Amino acid sequence: YHWRDGIGARSQRPKMINTNWGNITEDNSFGTHEFLELCSLIGCEPYISGNVGSGSVEEMSKWIEYLNFDGMSPLSTLRNENGRSKPWNVSFFGIGNESWGCGGNMTPEFYSDQFRRYSTYARNYPNAKLKRIATGPNSGDYNWTEVLMKNVGNRMWGLSLHYYTIPSGSWGVKGSAIDFNEKEYFATMKQCMKMEELVTRHSTVMDKYDPEKKIALVVDEWGIWTDVEKGTNPAFLYQQNSLRDALIAGINLNIFNNHAERVKAANLAQVVNVLQSIVLTRGNDILLTPTYHVFDMYKVHQDAKLLPIQINSPDYVVGNEKLAAVNVSASQDSLGTVHISLVNMDANNSVTIRTALNNINWKTVEGQILTAAKFTDINSFENKNVVVPTAFKGAKKEGNDLVIVLPKLSVVMLELK
Repeated sequence: YHWRDGIGARSQRPKMINTNWGNITEDNSFGTHEFLELCSLIGCEPYISGNVGSGSVEEMSKWIEYLNFDGMSPLSTLRNENGRSKPWNVSFFGIGNESWGCGGNMTPEFYSDQFRRYSTYARNYPNAKLKRIATGPNSGDYNWTEVLMKNVGNRMWGLSLHYYTIPSGSWGVKGSAIDFNEKEYFATMKQCMKMEELVTRHSTVMDKYDPEKKIALVVDEWGIWTDVEKGTNPAFLYQQNSLRDALIAGINLNIFNNHAERVKAANLAQVVNVLQSIVLTRGNDILLTPTYHVFDMYKVHQDAKLLPIQINSPDYVVGNEKLAAVNVSASQDSLGTVHISLVNMDANNSVTIRTALNNINWKTVEGQILTAAKFTDINSFENKNVVVPTAFKGAKKEGNDLVIVLPKLSVVMLELK
């Protein structure tokens, strides 16, 4: 991506061929200004990734100046001419993306040198300190993490990690988003649970060089990746979103919460009409996916304090394999309210959980639940409310113990006051 192609009058922006995704013509109508305006409209923090694979140091440096410099310069003047007088003060900035693969097919040693070179000219400006994020490992490439931590270290604010839940475990035939049986469902959840191992082991490598945990592990691509829906362009990665996706979202978010000392940022990939979306559109119509509702339920964890919580989970058994049926995370917000999120992945059985909350003063518990009759249930444009949250009445206080009856295939968020 060459950022100058995406500024100025839309009618005059050069077109290009998107050789990565379908060889379609990209008209650059959605560029820097449009992206940052969208971020402003929806109230989110922008994260921009600079082009290391085919771009120059100068190009990246000048993009950052265009974004963040509040003085008088040729690029701030150009920004003003394009309708933006004040800088955006973008903070999160990736120095490349997937440099081990589509971003350049680099070795970790070579990329380390490239990061040091490019980041030297990725300037901080007044009120616009960059969080420089290095391309991290693909899945379980622990050597990549080792080399980056050794050779780059505290020059980076964060190190990215990419891992997708692929139902079949194979990039060839991944599996359907909506047509799968329990065996395939279990295999998918097994793939999903690998995130715990990946975060733990990459964090262990990082601890070796950064025991104070100053460098973030940024899980900036995650989610379920299935085969595309029939009749859609294979390069557009359009897939439906079932209750299974919601469970995957809840499990991953619980994992990230529980590793909050190291995982300081995470991004679902992608969010609209691609992969594990939170929103699907058709013309002017829009629907909220089961994954959207999980994010909506879990937002109470944001900016809260992680609370340690332990449960005894039964196993979810299919054939000769088993997984812990329930995973959980808990937090306390600035007002003292405690939130506990739980996922029961068992496709057949409810689970009763009892946990002692001895260090928490609470009197009442209420909650929300996201579930449906089948793990293949979806929200469609014809019926948008098949998988939506409802009030949860399955938790109660016994002494200072919290007792929860979790239905099968459910995501639950509890609020204790």
